[in-house]
Formats: sequence, structure tokens, C-alpha cells
Amino acid sequence: MAKWLLKTEPSTYSYSDLERDKKAVWDGVTSPGGLFQIKQVKKGDAAFIYHTGDEKQVVGIAEVTTDPYIDPKAGNPKLFVFDIKPKSMLKNPVTLTQIKADKRFKDSRVINEQRLSVQPMPEDLWNAILELSSD
Repeated sequence: MAKWLLKTEPSTYSYSDLERDKKAVWDGVTSPGGLFQIKQVKKGDAAFIYHTGDEKQVVGIAEVTTDPYIDPKAGNPKLFVFDIKPKSMLKNPVTLTQIKADKRFKDSRVINEQRLSVQPMPEDLWNAILELSSD
């Protein structure tokens, strides 16, 4: 099972919205880098939900419930999406400031590719975020 970080603007769609809806299509990604990552996602993978904008923090965990598929709403066979469902809110949100201050993340995509909306999370960094959340 792979682990991911998914970025969303909370005013557009937040983790609370995902909990309310109980499932969602992860869509709206059009960048080549993001689409490349989407195609690597698999059913059963786990994903952190990261709120962008004013919040800039990891707030919850979701589970990927489908393999990637062509976005039926986009009218473009190059755009892929996948479905997710909520798993749990983090005990405490983990801010980008906390992540940047933690040396374990110095070479991570979370810091170095901040605009990438779908990015893999290595196991050690996944665990580091869980650790930071429990402090």
C-alpha cells in the first residue's frame, strides 16, 4: 500500500466536506506532474489531506477506494481521477511551518515541490507527520 499527500483548497473542498459526503472523486488535477502521480495511485492506498491557502496544514487521512480512471466529466481522455473516503482526522493538524522546521523533511517533495497537488509520501515521512500530529 502506497501513501500519498493530496492538496485541496478548503474553501473549495475540505476534509470536513469529505467526512460529510462519506466519499468523493479526487478531480481537478490538470498538471502533467499531478496527472503522472494520479496514475500511480491504487485502490487501498492511504492519503493525507492537506489544506492549502491560508491553512497550509495536513488535517486528515483518506483511503483510496478506486484505481485511477478517466474523468468522465472532463471530456479529455488525458485527465484521470480516483475516488476516496475519509478515514480519520489527525489528532492535531500538522502545519507547513512544523514540516519545514523538521529536518526529516528537508529533501521532501512537501517542501521542494509545494505546487504538486498529488505527491507520494515515503513511509518515514508519513510516520513523521503522524508523530507531529500526536504531540
